[in-house]
Amino acid sequence: MSTTLESSLPTSVMAHGYVLCFGTDAVRDIILWRRKKESVAVLLISTAIWLLMEVYQFNSITVISWAAMVVIVALFLWANILKFLGKDSPDTSGLEIPEQTAIEMANRIRASIEEGIRWMFRVISLERIMSLSSGVVLGMTVPVIYTKYEDKINRFWEWVRMQCRRFYDMVDEKVVKNVKNRVIKRKEVTEEKKVE
Repeated sequence: MSTTLESSLPTSVMAHGYVLCFGTDAVRDIILWRRKKESVAVLLISTAIWLLMEVYQFNSITVISWAAMVVIVALFLWANILKFLGKDSPDTSGLEIPEQTAIEMANRIRASIEEGIRWMFRVISLERIMSLSSGVVLGMTVPVIYTKYEDKINRFWEWVRMQCRRFYDMVDEKVVKNVKNRVIKRKEVTEEKKVE
């Protein structure tokens, strides 16, 4: 990290390295559950995608198509509700575009969608989507749990490290040294036989 970036960041952010892991403030706030509504939305969307893909065995194109239909229906209902309530719909007279520009944009969008679908079939598999969903769930829960229980986790980790060290010392004393002693004795015996 550069010194200018380090000096502009709060010490708590630099101490935990959140900038390197999470990027922007908004992403960090969502992952650490400081923006609870957005965090819940991300977790629910990830869970819904997992449910559709794993439990109901839908493929990714079906889920994407359904999401697009939901967006279109929501926009349609919103426009009709505005008419029903007697509110003026937004002025869209300034949004007119020439026909040639519309055709060019449609061709570009179609080519991009076709390339995206080809890429999706080539790269994305069900296992990757499942691991992505699991990653989102873990990424949304582990940082906030660690931040909340950091002292307890560090104490537990120190205890585990001490237990592993104790176990290593015990194995080293009982097994490794015995093996070394046996190897040394065998070498001495073979050397004695050579000398005789």
